[in-house]
Amino acid sequence: MLQRLRHEEIMRRVRLSGATSVHDLARQLGVSPSTIRRDLEVLDRDGTLKRVRGGALPSVDADTDMPFAQVAAIHEGDKEAVAVCAGRLVRDGDVVLLDIGTTTMRLARQLRGRRVTVVTSSLAVLDVLRADPEVELLVLGGMVRRPYHSLVGVLTEEALRQVVADRVFLSASGVRRDGQIVDTTLAEVPLKRAMIAAAGQVVLLADRHKFPGTGALRVCGPEDLDVVVTNDGADDSTLRACAAAGAEVVLA
Repeated sequence: MLQRLRHEEIMRRVRLSGATSVHDLARQLGVSPSTIRRDLEVLDRDGTLKRVRGGALPSVDADTDMPFAQVAAIHEGDKEAVAVCAGRLVRDGDVVLLDIGTTTMRLARQLRGRRVTVVTSSLAVLDVLRADPEVELLVLGGMVRRPYHSLVGVLTEEALRQVVADRVFLSASGVRRDGQIVDTTLAEVPLKRAMIAAAGQVVLLADRHKFPGTGALRVCGPEDLDVVVTNDGADDSTLRACAAAGAEVVLA
């Protein structure tokens, strides 16, 4: 099993059980205890779980269901600047995919009154654009995930397979120092990957506080990004890793 897939499975099992032993994980994943110990050390350094003697516990911060309004109030100025900058990348007539998140919600406000088509799994984006007669709004179906104001699940993934977008504006929990885009929310990662596959251009929206960032689950590599929109003050080495992989870095 690839390391990335093994890490995802470890996080899934830790979240489900609350506490997991090294030997149980080794048996379930068919690898040696020493391999699991190394995996847990990596995940502990990333802050995505807590390594304890003989096993692991979920991180206090991992996949928390902090109310959307609380998240929206954090680093408001940086998020608004990123959203305004991202809005300038949209041309009239574009079909754009908007991921979930508080910054993409702010981008939706920038698109009011524009002749664009917006496809989204974000209920927050729906709230912003539902009454706008200029914006053609397509909402992907699925199961409502209330704390995240999002739609997830197999219905959402199936709907995305029918979409052909000019660009996707993607959110993430963070960007690791090597440029890997990561997230902590298991249910959202498959949708982010499906959005990437459905779009001609991939634009990451991430305020400066997410450089570098942590997350147990890999969304994509920096080579999958076309543009990164962030703020001045984001970690230079992380931005260089994205630029070295071919992404254009735009500072708001």
